[in-house]
Amino acid sequence: MSQSAEPGQQPPEHSGPRKVALAMFGLLLVTYTLMAADRYLVSMLGTDIRSALGLTLPQMGALTTMFTLGIGIAGLPAGALIAKYSRKAVLILGVLLFSIATLLFTQATGFASMFVFIVMQGVGMSFLATSMFSLSASYFSANRVAALGIVNVCFGIGSFIGPWSIGNIRASSGNWETPMLVFGIIGIVIAVVIALTVRPWFSETKVAAKHLEDTGGAETLKNHNTIIFVVLSALYGVIIYGFLGLYPTFMVDVLSLEHSDVGGVMKFFGLGSLLAFFGGKLGDRYPTKIVLSSSSLVMMVLGYFLYLPDLSMGMYKFMAFMVGVFGASIVYTNLAGGHIKSLRRTLTSKGSSMFVTSIYGGAALGGFLMGELIHNYGWEIAGLVQISLLSLISAILVQFVRPGEFSK
Repeated sequence: MSQSAEPGQQPPEHSGPRKVALAMFGLLLVTYTLMAADRYLVSMLGTDIRSALGLTLPQMGALTTMFTLGIGIAGLPAGALIAKYSRKAVLILGVLLFSIATLLFTQATGFASMFVFIVMQGVGMSFLATSMFSLSASYFSANRVAALGIVNVCFGIGSFIGPWSIGNIRASSGNWETPMLVFGIIGIVIAVVIALTVRPWFSETKVAAKHLEDTGGAETLKNHNTIIFVVLSALYGVIIYGFLGLYPTFMVDVLSLEHSDVGGVMKFFGLGSLLAFFGGKLGDRYPTKIVLSSSSLVMMVLGYFLYLPDLSMGMYKFMAFMVGVFGASIVYTNLAGGHIKSLRRTLTSKGSSMFVTSIYGGAALGGFLMGELIHNYGWEIAGLVQISLLSLISAILVQFVRPGEFSK
């Protein structure tokens, strides 16, 4: 049924002073950038943490992506909290949780305590991510996937700044605790700024999609397309976080690079992620099946080359960039868009929370599985299985999506 805006009510893109809204959105994007950078702390400092805590490679591999377990288990609860309280409250709580957890990393005494702190970090990230996806798709409802792309651009910026800044802080300070302290303190400061400056008329807009025709899309999460996107998202989580979690370790242990040099390679993943807005535009313009399947096939090819030991530094940077483009910019953004388009426009928060839960639920296995494959079969076979094979399966599975059932 067509729904129009109530008298005197404007579309969300124009409610409230537009410049003020964009300024608040900019602050939240900075926060999301910090979150994206923060998640690289454990993987970038993995060799130091492994030595300090006496961990095995599979244990360290599990820890590098275990924040995704926290993100996965907190995704649906985050959506429920947003519905009961507010996006702003959940967002601030999220920033405080992952920032405090980051500070607590320096107090870890072994695998168990580090595990708890990293899961806590993930819960905070889940609250922030779910709030940001819901807010963006609601306030900018006329261009939902492109809006999600803008948010994911900040993931790219964080993926660029994070490895570079962590590597340099580690090199200049001479210890692995200092980067943790710097990131944790910055997060707490930003949480206070958000509490003082972000206004409810922006963060809690309730008129999303009412000025547009609300047709198509399922009325419940139990529908064909959402089930397909849950599986695709879980597979993507295993693929990309297997790469992100242990690729820095590959470069240190196999290629014998310094931490600053590792950051120099990983920042190219961040550069590729900066194209997320255009990845979102692809999803708004072209069929979901074509966009996701073609990008998954590129990821399949990359899995063969990523862990070869005798390539040039330029080639490793190029491949990291390509993973950022086709993985983070295109696949990630359009999986988020697919979850949201599978449901009616009024169910944006549910779509966002299911995306977060499924992608990071799968990601929680990424580092552990990659570590086990490496331990038993070596780096090259691990890349072929976890990246190439799973990407091929994704390219096939996306053919079962039914675009005609998307919301309009």
